[in-house]
Amino acid sequence: MSCPPRLNDQHRKEMRAVQDSMDVLSGKWKISIISSLCYYNQRRFSDILADVSGISNKMLSKELKELEINQLVRRTVLSTQPITVQYELTEHGLTLQTIIQNLTEWGIAHHQKIFKQ
Repeated sequence: MSCPPRLNDQHRKEMRAVQDSMDVLSGKWKISIISSLCYYNQRRFSDILADVSGISNKMLSKELKELEINQLVRRTVLSTQPITVQYELTEHGLTLQTIIQNLTEWGIAHHQKIFKQ
């Protein structure tokens, strides 16, 4: 019986990069929040709350803060009456648009494969 092949250094680095990405994007809501911001340039908190079905105010606030810390989302407070807060993807966050599009296409194809056999 032979041993399975070991990962080479390049594969190990790539797997670590995937894990790092998942650490930033993990959780039930982050991809949905990013998707909302991909489809609309700027969204208010209440708009994102409506877009992401099932998320609570508290959880949306927490997830947006984490996305801000990771420099994927920019929060802008406008001096209106009442005060308006808008969210948008940063330049770095915009690099996720292709990934969101690929996930969308894969999700549609997967749904068709599973439910239209």
